[in-house]
Amino acid sequence: MSGVTSEPHPMSDLTLNGIRVIDTFAEAFDVAGTAIVVTNDTPKWAMIAATTMTGFATSVIGCGAEAGIDAILSPDQTPDGRPGVRILLFGFEPNGLKEQLIKRVGQCILTCPGTACYAGVDGPNKIKLGGAIRYFGDGFAIAKRMPDETGKERRYWRIPVMDGEFLCEDSVRAVEGAVGGGNLLFLGRTHAETLKVAEIAVEAASSIPGAILPFPGGIVRSGSKVGGRTKGMMASTNDAYCPTLKGRAGSALPPECGVVLEIVIDALTSQGVSDSMRAGLHAATEIGERHGLIAVTAGNYGGNLGRHHYHLRDLLAPAAGQEG
Repeated sequence: MSGVTSEPHPMSDLTLNGIRVIDTFAEAFDVAGTAIVVTNDTPKWAMIAATTMTGFATSVIGCGAEAGIDAILSPDQTPDGRPGVRILLFGFEPNGLKEQLIKRVGQCILTCPGTACYAGVDGPNKIKLGGAIRYFGDGFAIAKRMPDETGKERRYWRIPVMDGEFLCEDSVRAVEGAVGGGNLLFLGRTHAETLKVAEIAVEAASSIPGAILPFPGGIVRSGSKVGGRTKGMMASTNDAYCPTLKGRAGSALPPECGVVLEIVIDALTSQGVSDSMRAGLHAATEIGERHGLIAVTAGNYGGNLGRHHYHLRDLLAPAAGQEG
């Protein structure tokens, strides 16, 4: 879901920390979202399981899901008192989300030494997880019911594996109101310096609970537009923001721009996308001047495809409690 622009936007007079901010908006979409908590005996192995599961999960279009690590959890924050990681997973709709979740947990969490897997978010839509993976146990899996910290009874499956057993919650939940595709584009002079700006923006944007940036390191260089000149292409390179095409009609880049890098944000709530974009925008512009940042803009489809519009103008004010 990389940011897409239907028409180039002219440079505006908006500024933040001395950096031009284009008066446009990011257009995002309703998606199905869920979360799981993966625990292990050590933080190292919890993270190995999480990073393996979230591999090849940058874009729903090409990967079937968008996934990322939301939080590193201490033992007092997990159901079994072990170190853990909360993972977010997003898809076009719950059925597709279920397919990706079962595949990724089955191939990446079940296989990892020492792991257990629990539901990580409440929501109205049930997705069978342990109840599907239990068949790997070849009839030897055992159902177990245990109360959680609120006293609510939850069902788990104990699946025998070669290092003992894999404990997996019977089902997880998909939330309503998840949003995918919030984005910011950073126009810079050099690749190395613009990458520093984008890295700082990723760090700030990913600090918002319930939000992830699914592309490599949170950054995507291959922003796209809808369709293309080749028949049948669902999306193709966002040529208006390609520096090597600045001489062509329709370029949105000023002469001094040598690189554009983008961050894309998915979150369990629309507010999470807004807060994450705001954090990334402020962090990037705070250090942008000394790293050659020219401007910040956002990608959209002209407002015709996604119902969530995040106007950069509305994000110029700092978050509550962050004034000054």
